[in-house]
Amino acid sequence: MLTVVPGFFVMLSLILAIGAQNVFVLRQGIRREHVGLVIAICAVSDAVLVAAGVAGLGRLVEAVPWLVDGARLGGAAFLLGYAALAARRAIVGGNELVPADGGVPDGAVGGAVAVRSRTATVAATAVALTWLNPHVYLDTVFLLGSVATTHGDDRWWFALGAAAGSVTWFTTLGFGARHLSGVLRTPRSWQVLDGVIAVVMVVIAVSLLRG
Repeated sequence: MLTVVPGFFVMLSLILAIGAQNVFVLRQGIRREHVGLVIAICAVSDAVLVAAGVAGLGRLVEAVPWLVDGARLGGAAFLLGYAALAARRAIVGGNELVPADGGVPDGAVGGAVAVRSRTATVAATAVALTWLNPHVYLDTVFLLGSVATTHGDDRWWFALGAAAGSVTWFTTLGFGARHLSGVLRTPRSWQVLDGVIAVVMVVIAVSLLRG
């Protein structure tokens, strides 16, 4: 436990900040759409990256900086594209909600049914926002991997704690976000949310391009 607990809190300190991945998980949680799938992709990805860092692949990231640069440029391009789609929804509306025909069926938000995105599209977006984020390599592979090595033979317990921190955070964020659905009862409120998402994505993309 003396090794698991530090891993748990170090991971939380790295992923609590507002970022593209967290914004996407939050949005899916509010929509109550493929939440479990998105959480699983984010958490499993973190576990794989942490394991890679503990196994020593952080040295590869340090020795081959173009890997991070490639992820940085690819991530910026993807975020700008995602921001453009969010901006379009914010301006013209994206049919986020359509009137419910009597009652409030499952998946409804404030008396309206969310128009569900394709599972493959949501999964691909979650994967891209995770694996095209250069910070995920610096944080989970390099930084967490380096900290884990200070625990010697117990480094894999540190990795277990870090993975648990990731699962806890994304589960809390994804399923906790549904409590905000009452605020988003109208198409107009979803347009405002998408406008905020577009701004956040552009800011992150510009920060990536600036290095």
